[in-house]
Amino acid sequence: MKHNSRIKTLAAIFATTMLVSVTATAQAGDAACSLARAAGTYGVSDSGAVVGIGPRAAVGTLTLDAAGNLNGEVTASLNGTILAGTLSGTYEVKSDCTGTASFTEIDQLGDIAATVSVVWDDNMRQLRFLFTSVTLNGKPLSTIVIGDARKLVP
Repeated sequence: MKHNSRIKTLAAIFATTMLVSVTATAQAGDAACSLARAAGTYGVSDSGAVVGIGPRAAVGTLTLDAAGNLNGEVTASLNGTILAGTLSGTYEVKSDCTGTASFTEIDQLGDIAATVSVVWDDNMRQLRFLFTSVTLNGKPLSTIVIGDARKLVP
């Protein structure tokens, strides 16, 4: 009788351990950063300088979809000149919550192509970025521009 009781107890402990392990693994998988979790509309701002031109500051909205596409609208001040533009491009998210985005912004100056390095935080409700390359109408620009974006309430 004691032997059956021990076997049942060990079986119950084993089953509970397996259930806890599977649940923890599933929750860890849900916590990983992904395109699906990044998807949404963000309020975005950035500031810094374009070397040789002057200071830059911008605000706008940015929408990311679960397929890795982005689009948005931005109003920027570049050395005191106000510019309104639209942007579109692609982005990627790694499971460690880092990533990159490449996009084209079209405004009164022409076509701006940019790449940014990105990191998500606050359970993927916020992202921070640094411009790593920028061209204006094909001409490379040096920038010192950082920014952040926060998911808007649906």
